[in-house]
Amino acid sequence: MGRLFWKFLIFYWAALLLVVLGVSMYRLTAQEQERAVEASPRSAFITASAAATLRNGGVSALRDLMEDWAREGDVPLLAVDDAGRDLLGRQVPRESLERARDLVDAGEDQEGVRRVHSHDGGTYLLFIPLQTSSFAARLFGGRPPSPMVPLVIGIFASLAFGALLAWYVSRPIRHLRGALAALSEGRLETRVAPLIGRRRDELADLGRDFDKMAQRLQTLIGAQRTLLHDVSHELRSPLARLQAAIGLARQSPHRTEASLERIEHEADRLDELVGQLLTLSRLEAGVTSDARSRTERTDLADLIASIVADADFEAQAGGRRVVFTGGDGIVAAARVELLHRAVENVVRNAVKHTAEGTSVEVTLATSGAGDAAVVTVSDQGPGVDEEDLEAIFEPFFRGAGGRSGQGFGLGLAIARRAIEAHGGRVSARNRPGGGLIVEIELPVDAGRPTPR
Repeated sequence: MGRLFWKFLIFYWAALLLVVLGVSMYRLTAQEQERAVEASPRSAFITASAAATLRNGGVSALRDLMEDWAREGDVPLLAVDDAGRDLLGRQVPRESLERARDLVDAGEDQEGVRRVHSHDGGTYLLFIPLQTSSFAARLFGGRPPSPMVPLVIGIFASLAFGALLAWYVSRPIRHLRGALAALSEGRLETRVAPLIGRRRDELADLGRDFDKMAQRLQTLIGAQRTLLHDVSHELRSPLARLQAAIGLARQSPHRTEASLERIEHEADRLDELVGQLLTLSRLEAGVTSDARSRTERTDLADLIASIVADADFEAQAGGRRVVFTGGDGIVAAARVELLHRAVENVVRNAVKHTAEGTSVEVTLATSGAGDAAVVTVSDQGPGVDEEDLEAIFEPFFRGAGGRSGQGFGLGLAIARRAIEAHGGRVSARNRPGGGLIVEIELPVDAGRPTPR
């Protein structure tokens, strides 16, 4: 059960408790008004004493006794004659007098109420008025409450707590509606967490989820705008060179062959750029409908060894080498073509930046827990500025640390998206003494060797 359930339950029980208290107060006051006179062993003893005094000593003796009690202030006995006057001239509560007369006239056995005839001819009604000291009695001013009181209390409690509950629930919903409206108008910086405050329930969780969604949308749309800007910039340069080559071919017919070669070269670059952009776009969208992208259990050592062999063959032309060390039997469920491209991009990037006469070292091992394969690619190039270590995996990155070079800046971006599509991660750090280390982690099938 969620936190809102308990809050609804608290509201319900609070309203119910208010109704019960109100009805209880009503019934208590009604019962007090119904009795009107005190009926207790104390009142019976006091009225019996006063009755004996009146019979034996007459009215004067009773007056003296009552005056003594009045001075002590703790015996509120009334002696009322047939005219309704108290012997000491005090005010007589009408409800109490009527109730006392009814009890005596009905002949009920009421020890706290007595009608006594004195020897000097006087007749007095002796009783103690009920002291309405309860809050309920004071609330109704000592008068009998109306039968409508319980109904009024119930309606008031329902309205009050219903309105409070509706406000409590609808307030964050109104914030969410306003935030959604702002988001639909393009204000991606809109957040609802500051409006919700420290509230803790499902609606607050929904608001925080909205903020995460808005943050993600803002990041994605910002990245999309940056990507569009970078793509337009990258396309402009080869298109400008194409136009220049066409212009030269027209102006100098004898240089047509050279211009055609330039046009072919720029067309190949444009084709490569478009292909890499399509690959990046599909990876970011999670589209892997290509038949070659199906998942297969793959021996990572064989896969990486073939990549290193191809890269080493190409690197030798530039006085560089690529070496691989790693064990067999590390198996991963992978989309082979996609994973091949990811690792190849990282290795080729290292070959491009390692110094002439040095080697790129590629290693394969398992993590300490044995649930991940770790591929490490180390070069001996200029490295990357510390603040750019994360940015090199963004599309079209152009750093100031010597990694701009040729290319479009999409290789490492494609590699990261491909590795993340396999449930892994890729990171980079500078190598002590110069160079860059790129580390790839991939989940593996631990303990399951590749069938031979």
